[in-house]
Amino acid sequence: MSVAFTKEDSAETAAETILPDRVVSPHPNLVTEAGLKALERDLAEARAAFEAAQVEEDVNERRRHSAGPARDIRYLVERLRTADLRPAPASKEVVAFGHTVRFEREDGRVQTYRIVGEDEADPKAGSVSYVSPVAQALLGKTVGDVVTVGGQELEILAIT
Repeated sequence: MSVAFTKEDSAETAAETILPDRVVSPHPNLVTEAGLKALERDLAEARAAFEAAQVEEDVNERRRHSAGPARDIRYLVERLRTADLRPAPASKEVVAFGHTVRFEREDGRVQTYRIVGEDEADPKAGSVSYVSPVAQALLGKTVGDVVTVGGQELEILAIT
């Protein structure tokens, strides 16, 4: 039989099916209740995608379609295993994990961010990781305090 009619794993196929693991942060895995639910939802979606890939008849296609979900499952299982669920802050006096902080920059822009876990952070949606420079500068501060981040001063206007 001609080689043209056989299916062999190519280097390209192997590269598509052996994906490097997602990097797990060395920081404590603090999560809000919403962050924990998001991790659980993401794991369920990754498992569903993996199961869907298993019905592929072609072994190369099955490997290719299951590689991403398998990698995500490994990552999400680890993140759920190490999740440290933090309750909502009881006081609004001092900036803490889970708070939403409104602050004004030197240029007059007012911004609002919620301080959350690393997997939940989405600056475009108004949340930043507790290990981000902005969050690190804000944590432990009160309304009226001025902090410096990246050479720019931020004044805390509100904590909710």
